[in-house]
Amino acid sequence: MARSRIVAYEVLEAVRDSDAYANLLLPTRIERARLSEADAAFATELTYGTLRMQGFYDAVIALAAGRPTAQVDPPVLDVLRLGVHQLLATRVATHAAVNESVALARRVAPAAAGFVNAVLRTVSRREADDWRSLVADEAGSPDEALAAVHSHPVWVVRALRTALEREGRGEELVALLEADNAAPRVNLVSLPGLAEPPAELGEPDRYSPVGLTAPEPLRLVAEHDGRVRVQDEGSQLAALALSRVAPVRPGERWLDLCAGPGGKTALLAAEALAGGASVVANEVVPARAELVRRAVAAVPADVPVDVADGRDLDPAERGAPDGFDRILLDAPCTGLGALRRRPEARWRKAPADVAELTELQGELADSAFRALAPGGVLAYVTCSPHASETHGTLGRALARWGAEAELLDTADVVQSLSRHPLDLAGDGRTVQLWPHRHGTDAMFIALVRRAGSDRPSGDEPAR
Repeated sequence: MARSRIVAYEVLEAVRDSDAYANLLLPTRIERARLSEADAAFATELTYGTLRMQGFYDAVIALAAGRPTAQVDPPVLDVLRLGVHQLLATRVATHAAVNESVALARRVAPAAAGFVNAVLRTVSRREADDWRSLVADEAGSPDEALAAVHSHPVWVVRALRTALEREGRGEELVALLEADNAAPRVNLVSLPGLAEPPAELGEPDRYSPVGLTAPEPLRLVAEHDGRVRVQDEGSQLAALALSRVAPVRPGERWLDLCAGPGGKTALLAAEALAGGASVVANEVVPARAELVRRAVAAVPADVPVDVADGRDLDPAERGAPDGFDRILLDAPCTGLGALRRRPEARWRKAPADVAELTELQGELADSAFRALAPGGVLAYVTCSPHASETHGTLGRALARWGAEAELLDTADVVQSLSRHPLDLAGDGRTVQLWPHRHGTDAMFIALVRRAGSDRPSGDEPAR
């Protein structure tokens, strides 16, 4: 049996049993199995493809097996999901997909090998489009049909539609769902002032002035010792919106409040170094704080990383007795904007999680705003387009802060630093990026200035 299939199964098992993150576990399992480049690519496709389309595959399996997937033992169900992915979404020959899946079943659940064989042979008798039609016909409503065919929970489909309709772009829903299920290309950031410009390393990003793609991205990362690193273009724009909202004044103090795993911190630290500012990072989870320390190690500047609850922030204890000039709050969220890269996230969250997260986001936003110096700027960022986590959290915070807070024209700031114009919709005061429209994660960005002195206001031209 191909080791790539075993690796993919083991990752699915860990995601199911231990709430593991596939993007963190898979590289380790690939290295441990000493897979060739081709086998590693196949294991990656099997893992991510199966997780992305799990909802659709479960609907297919239920029809082919004649029973709900809840009645199938979890290890057997994972084997079937991997087999269905090979049959409906890859060029693997039918006999190989079925035979290798049966062999895998004999390894993890020997008594179910015949069942796996029968179900996959039934699946193999129809094309993927036929199964999509059958699954849609079985759905109880149009939303349920969209959810099943495009492999998103129904509540997520409705939340994404609401966010798009807020922009007057509700007709883009199917394109967004399809983009969530497409494997993203590895995107890189070249830390400004510390590595070569993007055009000297590969193909510059369309929007981010410090981003790029390259034929061998991981080789570039290895060669640059942290100065070139993997980072989504949307994350780059979110960090740059804060660092370039106005020219940096020497001596400014910046804070990344919820810094883990540190990609945005490293970019902010490079920007701060160039302008004579300093950065402090905070992260509540010790393991993630260690990731931040590793991320900023490539920047030749002192970037303290504190482990603390961001809701209990005392600027004076962080070297900013008068408050911070710029604060990034990349708030904990549902992560619905990064389903391309973290496909298991869609199956782990529930509507009830949104209320808990928005309460936390509001508390963190209040803490960050209190920690701003007069005239300081807060970047409120989420990797979720859910209206409750974006405009909802922000709107309630602005109401609490009253006249002391000014929502800046964030769209103008981001457009001014972008290499090409962005197709933005909505209110114009905030920015919502989209996978289907911009090729980025669905990052939400809002810049808020605290009343006071003439510190960065967004009225000055970005550098």
